Amino acid sequence: MQTNNNRLNGGPGHRRLGFTILELMIAVLVVALLTAIALPMYNGAILKAKISVVIGDLIQIDAAIERRRGSGELPATLAELNIDVLLDPWKNPYQYLNIEAGVNKGQVRKDRNLVPLNTDYDLYSMGPDGVSKKPLTAKDSRDDILRAGNGGFIGRAEDF
Repeated sequence: MQTNNNRLNGGPGHRRLGFTILELMIAVLVVALLTAIALPMYNGAILKAKISVVIGDLIQIDAAIERRRGSGELPATLAELNIDVLLDPWKNPYQYLNIEAGVNKGQVRKDRNLVPLNTDYDLYSMGPDGVSKKPLTAKDSRDDILRAGNGGFIGRAEDF
């Protein structure tokens, strides 16, 4: 009888079942650390993928605009192009400005030296934040994805 009592009370023949609080806390800590490392990497990969989609869309829109230019003139709006790609991955409309139509020079996008990015038309996405300013030096414009140099550059504003 004494032997059975020892086993029930955690004596020498007793086997533990389950985890201690300390072991559970260590396991939770390890999972939290792995998540803290993996989540930013995952979000960064998603952002890069969305930027690649925008660059592809801008190339497609640029080609449609150039085809339209070949038939006489630039479109007044992107809606005139009859293309499916009018929203970026953040659900914001792509921005277009026909500079050749004689718009106010204050509406034209400018680089860090305040020189216009294009002489024919501006085409860009406002980026993840959905906000943009005309000069690329503005904080709101750093994440924009744009066309510059009359089509010689398509990419992130901070890379231009």
